[in-house]
Amino acid sequence: MTKYVLDSFAMIAYFEDEPGADKVSEILSTLIRRKAKGFMSVINWGEMYYNTMREQGIEEAESVLTQFDKYPIQLVEADRRLTYEAAKLKAKYKIAYADCFAAALASSLKALLVTGDPEFKKMSHEISIEWIATKEKTVVILDDKKL
Repeated sequence: MTKYVLDSFAMIAYFEDEPGADKVSEILSTLIRRKAKGFMSVINWGEMYYNTMREQGIEEAESVLTQFDKYPIQLVEADRRLTYEAAKLKAKYKIAYADCFAAALASSLKALLVTGDPEFKKMSHEISIEWIATKEKTVVILDDKKL
């Protein structure tokens, strides 16, 4: 059975209907149908909350947690082993510490990390990533003209 670790980037994209929300919606539908298993580190769950609170206020942040709880996503505590693996990734890569928890969890579960955060490209040879659409601009060059 496929396992997914959802990064805060993916869940925020879903809740705010940003690029990639449709891909996250498909994955959540798969989880609801019990065709796959979903996981999230409690560190990334907190990251989802504080980002929403900072940008949209406490009421919206609380609403996001209420909505999140409706999905069959297992929250995984940051125990000593997971923290150790995240710390090793942080020492090896210039990437946000919270992101290292998502990567360490995906690695330990042999799961696909669901994200659109370009920081993870640095470690794509170490973990399997299910990319959602990102906000990055794509530059197309036709006849020496940028579009």
